[in-house]
Order: sequence, then C-alpha cells, then structure tokens
Amino acid sequence: DYETRVLLRFTQRVKNQGTADFLPSRPRYAWEWHSCHNHFHSMDEFSLYELLDAQTQSHVAEGHKASFCLEDTSCDPGYYRRYACTSHTQGLSPGCYDTYNADIDCQWIDITDVSPGKYILKVRMEKTHLLYISA
Repeated sequence: DYETRVLLRFTQRVKNQGTADFLPSRPRYAWEWHSCHNHFHSMDEFSLYELLDAQTQSHVAEGHKASFCLEDTSCDPGYYRRYACTSHTQGLSPGCYDTYNADIDCQWIDITDVSPGKYILKVRMEKTHLLYISA
C-alpha cells in the first residue's frame, strides 16, 4: 500500500567566483551529522527549488536543499581543493565548485501532481545571495 511518487531530480553546482573562501554560516560545534550522507552539514536552508509554468511563470511545485556540506568537489585550472565534507574543515575555495549530483537524497522536487507541459526550474539562494548557482 505504498504510494508512488514522481520526482524531478537534477544536479546542482555551486562555484565560488570570489577571491576569498566561502565558509559555513554556523560554528563547527553546531554542525549536524547526517547518517544518510555520512558527513556533517554545516549550513541550513541552502537553496530553494521552484518549478514554474513556462508560459505563465506561475508557481507549480517546489523543493529545497534543507542542509548542506560545503566542499571543493572540483576546481578551475590553477586552483586547488582545500575543503572536504569528510574532514572537519568545510568551505568553498575561490575558483572551486561544490557539486551535488542528481541522485543525492533531498535534491529533488515532487512532481507527482504536476501535469505534463513545459516548465522552468528556478534555483535560488536563501538568505546569502553570495553564490552563483548552475542547475
């Protein structure tokens, strides 16, 4: 008697385009352990995902990245990785990216009740507005 849900999954890639490290908003002692990801999350409410009707721009569905671990997943040439979710130092170095693949838990929008059609996926930052998001 389980209900089947349809999920829109996508990859989110964040880049530090600045000249300084982007560091967690919470101190290390306040980070939360997430057993499904096997690492600590250092930020809450990182980004909001909205699905908009392509013609009317009206809100159809939404999701959010409830928490986040900052790490240098990859870097542009000439830049080097310094932060990792599995260590006790989290951050995003200049010229580096933090990529969350489409198969990551909680990185989706439930579209079970959304009719077939053309839609826009809007990804926006909650509170910080300091990062460029590529979805």
